[in-house]
Amino acid sequence: MAGQSRKWMILVATIWIQAFTGTNFDFSTYSSDLKSVLGISQVQLNYLAVASDLGKVFGWSSGLALLYFPLWTVLFAAATMGFVGYGVQWLVITNVISLPYFLVFLCCLLAGLSICWFNTVCFVLCIRNFPANRSLALSLTVSFNGVSAALYTLAYNAINPISTQLYLLLNALIPLIVSFAALIPILRQPPLEPLPPDGVRRDSFMFLLLNILAVLNGVYLLLFGSKTSGVTSARLLFGGSILLLILPLCLPGLVYARNWYLHKVHSSFRLEGSGFILVDVDELEIHKGMVTREASFDGYQLLNDDVVLRTAITPVQKSFIEDENNRSCCSNLIRRNQLGMLGEEHPLFLLLCRSDFWLYYIAYFCGGTIGLVYSNNLGQIAQSLGQSSETTTLVTLYSSFSFFGRLLSATPDYIRAKFYFARTGWLAVALFPTTVALFLLASSGSLSALQAGTALIGLSSGFIFAAAVSITSELFGPNSVGVNHNILITNIPIGSLVYGFLAALVYESHSTAGSKTGSVICMGRDCYFLTFVWWGCLSVIGLASSVVLFLRTRRAYQRFEQDRIASSMLYS
Repeated sequence: MAGQSRKWMILVATIWIQAFTGTNFDFSTYSSDLKSVLGISQVQLNYLAVASDLGKVFGWSSGLALLYFPLWTVLFAAATMGFVGYGVQWLVITNVISLPYFLVFLCCLLAGLSICWFNTVCFVLCIRNFPANRSLALSLTVSFNGVSAALYTLAYNAINPISTQLYLLLNALIPLIVSFAALIPILRQPPLEPLPPDGVRRDSFMFLLLNILAVLNGVYLLLFGSKTSGVTSARLLFGGSILLLILPLCLPGLVYARNWYLHKVHSSFRLEGSGFILVDVDELEIHKGMVTREASFDGYQLLNDDVVLRTAITPVQKSFIEDENNRSCCSNLIRRNQLGMLGEEHPLFLLLCRSDFWLYYIAYFCGGTIGLVYSNNLGQIAQSLGQSSETTTLVTLYSSFSFFGRLLSATPDYIRAKFYFARTGWLAVALFPTTVALFLLASSGSLSALQAGTALIGLSSGFIFAAAVSITSELFGPNSVGVNHNILITNIPIGSLVYGFLAALVYESHSTAGSKTGSVICMGRDCYFLTFVWWGCLSVIGLASSVVLFLRTRRAYQRFEQDRIASSMLYS
């Protein structure tokens, strides 16, 4: 019983870590000041943003560190890197010390690397303590990474809503403080115990409660995250956000009271239809019994490593075979080297030879990565449109809608019983708002268009970031997801460099020299008009790639779902 309580405390600690370590999302709030102090060009400022994203290239180092050091040391190593990386930048921006540009670049790189190390710690905590429903735990905790900018804005308004330099100090200190707060639950991790049949159902109910609390957090931050009515009210609002993050600590009490919930509430509240773990107990037992058949080529591997054996050909599968002679040339291109089944492990060489991977890579590169680069440039975008006073509001808006997008990424699994759609299809749907937003921003420079575009891009990119791990696992194998996903996200620093450099060139071509520092400043719609047009065209390419990926993989998803249903009927 105590072990069950401690695992939920670990999940809450993981939520805290994620909520306060998405420090790269508030770069746009202080980027203009950093540019002015260093006296650098827009291109050089873009390189600093790239340095932060470049930390993801070295994210593998955190996994290597875990092979030789305990988890808590990796956690504090991440906190130390962030403390040094952001702390030195704060000393520079406040003119306490003066450093050459190259050393500031290295500090940005170190700060970005710390975020990857924090993420690795959180992933390991979820996988170790929730092996049966790690997908639900991961999707929930990763979602909170999207609210970091909104939380830091509340903290900024509560302390000193005048100097944006404060963001760097908060970025340095708060993750370190949260690491100390999370230390006790991490050190008291319970031994791994197999869940009883009713344990999965009980945990499902707990995750629903946590998702409800997460939605309340998101709505609260969206409504109050950028209020600047006064320091006193800002402090009360920040206290309310902390209270909402502490509230999940009541979960251990719910674990102790599980009998009451099971008999009075949960017995009449059936949870079915999730692609992760919200399954009927009988279906769970079927999956357990079929693990021994993993060697069968005709098996499909679930995200929790259970295997569902293919049964006789279903009518849907038969229709695929009957239509093979009626394919057009375009369809033949779609079917070439098509994915045969979900969950097949792809080592590095096979992954790089797979057309589906490169379609997926392009879709991510021309979708979610554009959203991230947009957030990095949000400060300059607002400034160029004469909306500098709205920067913190826009950052909060992006952060909140990114959070909602991450939460929505789990929706397909909850509604699978009523409406089944391949996850790659949901990826294509999620990319569409980015395209709409970018052309909206290109067509209008009004504040309402800026707010709407920021919200749409945040929603879209948040969904993509959270769904990417699941898609990688399904298409290219759950056992290889660590390596394969790290290869996928190499597109982020590449995109940050390319897209940011493109935006900086357009910006500087319409800019004038600043009066004091010599840094360039651009005012007017022309500063980012061509950038939005180019980004919009590139997002269309990403959308097209995601549609082709969906067409190439939908048969594998449909076969998997048909076989899951058939096997459930067979063993029920």
